[in-house]
Amino acid sequence: MKPKTVTEIRLLGGHPALDFANTVDARRDRWGPDALATYGDLVTWGERVEVIDPALAQQLRREGAAEPSEASAALERAKAARELLYLVFLAEVRGAVVEPADSAALGRLVDGALAQRALVPIPQGFAWGWTDGGLDAVLHRVVLVAADLLASRSDRRAVRECPGANCGWLFLDRSRGGRRHWCSDETCGTRSRVERFRTKAGKDAS
Repeated sequence: MKPKTVTEIRLLGGHPALDFANTVDARRDRWGPDALATYGDLVTWGERVEVIDPALAQQLRREGAAEPSEASAALERAKAARELLYLVFLAEVRGAVVEPADSAALGRLVDGALAQRALVPIPQGFAWGWTDGGLDAVLHRVVLVAADLLASRSDRRAVRECPGANCGWLFLDRSRGGRRHWCSDETCGTRSRVERFRTKAGKDAS
């Protein structure tokens, strides 16, 4: 099966930070494929979930094409942050304490992102803006929206992990009754029901 691209992969996390973690197609039973194969994929994803606007996305694509080695390094930094965020949110899923080293690493990422924020004048007064347009722009924005999500724990439902085979995606349970079980009932939910039916049919036939 052809790996899903960043324009094809489904956005089921209910939050950009969780959709960022879910850019790896599977995390349970196997790992991958990774939808972020190039720096351009990172930019396209960031534009798709609206953490950057089209004008900045176009600028980043130009900068990435002009500085391929720097763009590759920026992509690796973003992927490392993604894996760290996955571990941090997974700790929430499991009711565990985040490892001190992971907490410290996250703090450094947040500090780096906050250093790029600035209060900028607008016609109505002031608003928070960004001073950076560099190759880490997507990373900085994702880190801060992830920090906002983590800090809102007392005001929201917990992050959950899809138990589907070859899945492990993270999502916010926004269902009315708070009983969402799968990243998608159409995919993982259906596959699980089919597998249970086949298993039962095999046992009945034996």
